[in-house]
Amino acid sequence: MMSKKRISIIGTNGLPAKYGGFETLANYLSKNLSQDYDVTVYCSKTPKEKKLKFYNNSKLKYLPLKANGWQSMLYDAISIIHALYTTDVLIILGFSGVFAFPLRVFFKNKKILFNIGGIEWQKVRAGKMLSRIEIQLKKWFEKITVKYSDVIIVDNQVLWEYVKATYKIDSVLAEYGGDHAKSEPKTKEIIEKYPFLASKYDVSVSRAQEDMNIHILIEAYMKITNRNLVVVSNWEISEYGINLKRKYKDKFPNIHLIDAVYDLQELNTIRSNASIYYHTHSLCGTAPSLVEAMCLGLPVLCFDVPTNRSSTENKSYYFTDHNSLINLLNNLNDDELKSLAFSMKEIAERRYTWQRITSIYRKQI
Repeated sequence: MMSKKRISIIGTNGLPAKYGGFETLANYLSKNLSQDYDVTVYCSKTPKEKKLKFYNNSKLKYLPLKANGWQSMLYDAISIIHALYTTDVLIILGFSGVFAFPLRVFFKNKKILFNIGGIEWQKVRAGKMLSRIEIQLKKWFEKITVKYSDVIIVDNQVLWEYVKATYKIDSVLAEYGGDHAKSEPKTKEIIEKYPFLASKYDVSVSRAQEDMNIHILIEAYMKITNRNLVVVSNWEISEYGINLKRKYKDKFPNIHLIDAVYDLQELNTIRSNASIYYHTHSLCGTAPSLVEAMCLGLPVLCFDVPTNRSSTENKSYYFTDHNSLINLLNNLNDDELKSLAFSMKEIAERRYTWQRITSIYRKQI
């Protein structure tokens, strides 16, 4: 009997998934691929009493390093080196382990599937010398990881075109699944915890970063007092988020700034009962939070950038600032919102299921 091909998944905090898009991707890849392959998932530093040997029928390999902050590059690099010796196919999410990629030349029989994650150098604020250096450094990181990978995976057609134009190669388009997000009813207990659920409201979920454009929503709803806005974010991670929370929290009765919700059932309750979902990201590919909202059948309004138009197949409504958003809301009626919700759900069921996404990765293995 032939032994199973050995697959490693590198570049996340590990399992069980608790964080963002890459962690959720690792979760569903491990769950679905472990049916046919011997899967190992590399995991961040974890207290001994919380360590698991297996999850999703996959082996967990813990490192004494954290997946975030200054340790992240060392964490990913060591994971890659270990995986080159012990597995056949490496699925690497993001380029933190860039310095280990060139070692791939000594392991000719290994295969690297590299998910580029996004155009990271575009997310650096230009203007200062340090920023210019960081941009060039991230461009170099990107070049190295692409050079030493066998398959480049992107999550948006705009990124596919970027890789084609920059490196003259075809990448593989594999977005994210969102069908794990389920509608949840409003219970008495959840309304007591989140009183805004008792009324009609619109919602957005994102990290507190400038490229998420949360301020546009707040500025619009300061003037649209007949609608309620709920923004769920990790406000304390940036000066941008801290300032928004300090300036606007509890200052307007129709604007609710909520701390990040990591309980998926609670988050799904907040999202699935909203009247409108806002996707405000401007520097991402196909965002997991967007496809989850689409899978929930919500009418989604998007910040107007090519990646968001690609993800929604130009079938959403788009805004660029608070004035264009106000204009949108003043002109959209309930029938148009219902039609929008139907369109978003149809796209999601066709493109953003974990079965489809996993099958794309499977074909590359």
